[in-house]
Amino acid sequence: MQWDVVIGLEIHVQLATKTKIFSGSSTAYGAEPNTQASAVDLAMPGTLPVPNEQAFRYAVMFGLAVDAEIARRSVFERKNYFYPDLPKGYQTTQLERPIVGPGHVDIALADGTIKRIRIHHAHLEEDAGKSLHEDFHGMTGIDLNRAGTPLIEVVTEPDMRSSEEAVAFARKLHGLVTSLGICDGNMSEGSLRFDVNVSVRPQGREELGTRTETKNLNSFRFMEQAIHQEVGRQIDILEDGGTIVQETRLYNGDTNVSRSMRSKEEANDYRYFPCPDLLPVEIDDAFIEDARRCLPELPDARKHRFKEQYGLNDYDAGLLSSESKLAAFFEDTVRHGKDAKLAANWIQGEFSARLNAEDKQVTESPISAEQLGGLVIRIADNTVSSAGAKKVFEALWSGEAGNADDVIEAKGLKQVSDTGELEKLVDQVLAEMPEQIAQYQEADEKKRKKLMGGFMGPLMKASKGQGNPKLFNEILQRKLGD
Repeated sequence: MQWDVVIGLEIHVQLATKTKIFSGSSTAYGAEPNTQASAVDLAMPGTLPVPNEQAFRYAVMFGLAVDAEIARRSVFERKNYFYPDLPKGYQTTQLERPIVGPGHVDIALADGTIKRIRIHHAHLEEDAGKSLHEDFHGMTGIDLNRAGTPLIEVVTEPDMRSSEEAVAFARKLHGLVTSLGICDGNMSEGSLRFDVNVSVRPQGREELGTRTETKNLNSFRFMEQAIHQEVGRQIDILEDGGTIVQETRLYNGDTNVSRSMRSKEEANDYRYFPCPDLLPVEIDDAFIEDARRCLPELPDARKHRFKEQYGLNDYDAGLLSSESKLAAFFEDTVRHGKDAKLAANWIQGEFSARLNAEDKQVTESPISAEQLGGLVIRIADNTVSSAGAKKVFEALWSGEAGNADDVIEAKGLKQVSDTGELEKLVDQVLAEMPEQIAQYQEADEKKRKKLMGGFMGPLMKASKGQGNPKLFNEILQRKLGD
C-alpha cells in the first residue's frame, strides 16, 4: 500500500524582549539557575501580572510579515496543568482569541516550485521553566529562569507532505523571525523549538489519520530524522494491522531513539478559562501601523535585491538572504572584497563548512568580513591560487595573522604570474615529457582536454604550487600547437 504523509508544526518562538511577558524579570540567557524568577513569574499570592507591550509589538510584526489577520482584541486564558518546571500549576496563554489570525508562508521546493504553507494562528503565551537531567545522579534539577519568558506559538495547518517540506518551512520561519529581530533564533538555547504533528493515511484518502506529536525538536537535522522515524513507525504499525495511538512523543537526536511520553491531551483536559488577572488586550490601527513601520527587509525581498544588486543566481541569492546575520556578513564581505560571486562562493563553501564543523554561529566566526573580503581581492587579482587561498583561509581562521596580505607574505604564497618565468618552467617540463606530447598531439579534441591535466600536475609541482594555472594553460596550448 502507498501512504500519504501529513505534517503540521507548532513552533515556539521565544521573543527577544529584555524582560518577561508579565514581570520585570530579565530574560538574559545563561544566568545562575533560579536567579531570574520573580514572585510574579511564579504567581505567588498577592502578585498580579502586567503585560509587556514589546511582546505585543513583536507578535504584531510577525503577523504582518506572514500577511496574517491581526486581532484588535485578544484574550488571555489559563491553561491548567502541573509539571515540575511549572509550579504555579497553569500557563497564561491565548486560546479562543489569539493576537495573530490566519496567514501564510511560501517555501521553495527542491524542483523549484513554490508551495504555500498556511498558518492557522499565532498566540502569545509565557514559557515554562526547564527540567535538567544531567549531572544530578538520578534526580532532576529545576531551573525557573525561563518561566515567564514571552513566546509566540505559531500553529500551521497540516499542509506539509514530507520531512523536506517541514524542514524548508522551519528554515524559512527561522530566517523570518531572526530578520524581524523578534527572536535570536538560537535553537541550542531553546529560543526556537518545534513540535511536529505527524500522521499517515492510504494514498488518495481524504480523511486524516491519527496523529502523534513529537515535542521540543531544536535542530533541523533532528526534525528531519524524527519525522522519518515516526513515519516509518506508523506505517509499520498500520501494515501489521495495528492502530495508531494519539500521543505525545520525545525524540533523542543523540541516540536517534523516540519514545512515548504521554497520551495526547485535548483542550478540555487543560480546563481553559479566561485569566481573571488580565483584561482583554485591545490594539488600534495606530499601534499596528507603528509596528509595520518597524518591519525590516525580509528574506524574500532581500533575495530579490541580491539577485538584482549583486547578479547572483536564484540558488545563491536564496541561501545568502535566508538568515539576516549571514546576509549582513555577505554584504560586508562584498563591500571589502568587491567581487560578489567570489564572495558568495567562499561564504557558502569554505566559510559555512567550517562554521558547521565547529558548530559556530556567523557572529562567532574567527574571520571577519573584512578579512574574507581581503582574501577575495587577492584571489580575484590572481595574487594567490585557489590552493594557496585555502591556506590563507586556514591561517586567518586560526588567528595567525591580521589579514590575507600578511599571510601571503609570511608563507610565500604569492602566485607567479610572470609569463617569462612561467614559459621557462613549461619548456623545462615539456622537455622531460616527449611521449605525453606525442599522445596529446595525436589525440582528438575530447581526449586532449583529459591529457592536459597530465601536464598541469608536473608544472604546479615545478612551481611549488605558485604558478598561475590559467597562464600555464594558455602557454601549454600555444606550445603544444592547440
